Amino acid sequence: MTLRSNLPTLPFAPLLLIAPFFLWGTAMVAMKGVMLHTTPWFLAGVRLVPAGLLVLLAAKWMGRSQPSSWRAWAWIGAFAVVDGTLFQGFLAQGLARTGAGLGSVMIDSQPLAVALLALVLFGERIGLWGWLGLALGVAGISLLGLPDPWIVALFHGKLAGVLPAGENLVQQLFESGEWLMLLAALSMAAGTVMIPMVSRHVDPVVATGWHMVIGGLPLFGLSAIAEEQQWQALTGFDWLALTYATVFGSAIAYGLFFYFASQGNLTSLSALTFLTPVFALLFGNLFLAEVLSPIQWGGVGLTLVSIYLINQRDVLEGMLRRSQAKSAVSFLEESAAQPVPVAMAETEPEIASSEIAS
Repeated sequence: MTLRSNLPTLPFAPLLLIAPFFLWGTAMVAMKGVMLHTTPWFLAGVRLVPAGLLVLLAAKWMGRSQPSSWRAWAWIGAFAVVDGTLFQGFLAQGLARTGAGLGSVMIDSQPLAVALLALVLFGERIGLWGWLGLALGVAGISLLGLPDPWIVALFHGKLAGVLPAGENLVQQLFESGEWLMLLAALSMAAGTVMIPMVSRHVDPVVATGWHMVIGGLPLFGLSAIAEEQQWQALTGFDWLALTYATVFGSAIAYGLFFYFASQGNLTSLSALTFLTPVFALLFGNLFLAEVLSPIQWGGVGLTLVSIYLINQRDVLEGMLRRSQAKSAVSFLEESAAQPVPVAMAETEPEIASSEIAS
């Protein structure tokens, strides 16, 4: 099943496919700009709950049916915890510790996890190019997520001298914004593969709205318990940025993404998220002056190549098969065109006749 074959025949369908990833990338930049004046749990809740209410209002206006069974609410609840509370919570906490562009690259490594989960749960084939993409993705994420001194020491064979021991190692990793973003990516990947199962019991747009509302409430609870001065320092521009991240980066982007995900191949759709870090890196550099180290740029390159390979694995394998078939046909044609040597047994009588005649 391909994604495009299930999309409405709209003149702007390609732009609609790209829109969620543009909105997510630019929303990351908007959220990072606000982060200095607010707190992570509050920011995560603001991004979810109002957006979910907007999606539910839109669903009601479109006449979408509401959940009508306990199974539907159970799936929505599980979806809310995984793709709402965990994903947005890890994202906001990670964004407080890293840049918008780099954080976006880490989050959008989730197609790697989606490919593996879709293989196990739905039998979606990965193939040679997909596995190569996964290997490059692991290498890219390692370059992004591990501290630069560790990478340099590894290439010089002196890694043991720079690694902290035991608990300090784990603590240092999980205080890193990149690793929190990786946890966000894994949460989103799990949420993505849940979509077909959720869609069996409830309309996908309605499920999107409810999962955002239900998933955002625990984040507000955590903010009330653990945070202070959540909104007092916000400026008018900050509220404008929050509005953009909520309406466009959540309500519209999530609505489009989960609708498309319910219609086609999960791995191919998720792999389009390679566009999100491109937008985030571009706008993060323009508006926030974010700069990556050479090692991190290498990780970005490997990650984007890996996601491209996963997305285009069917096309690449088809090209390889056609090339092999063409080579085989060419070989047979060349073989057929070669002159056939005459058997010695057939030439001996002629030689003998010639000798007698002479």
